[in-house]
Amino acid sequence: MNREEIKELIPHREPMLLVDEIVLDGEYARATYTVRGDEWFLQGHFPNNPVVPGVVLCEIIAQGAALLLQKQLIGRVPFFAGMNKVKFRHTARPGDRLDITARIIRHNGPFVILRGEAHVGDTKVVEGEYTIALIDKNEAYS
Repeated sequence: MNREEIKELIPHREPMLLVDEIVLDGEYARATYTVRGDEWFLQGHFPNNPVVPGVVLCEIIAQGAALLLQKQLIGRVPFFAGMNKVKFRHTARPGDRLDITARIIRHNGPFVILRGEAHVGDTKVVEGEYTIALIDKNEAYS
């Protein structure tokens, strides 16, 4: 799936759409995002030493993971509802290609708990569990 196809499933748009492409491989989502260097979140983080903020890394994983929920997204909007057991292991910088892998751990009502991680090459950058709430579109946009 390319960026235009991704936009058909999740509501994120530039500059907040942080997945370039995704392949759904059975129970896994495998997504990529290349840090260009001109992103808004790098402007002050940090001057002359740009590093992708940890919370943005988590957002990248959550966006890629949400695409595992294709059929469940019909008529619903995915909202980030929580993070657990998150560990930041390395930095991501301009020019890095983040390779994201995610899978569903369990469902709990409108909540979906996913396990995800991101790598730059062979180096793990971040890993953790992410909770996404699936909210009815009418409720989400009211």
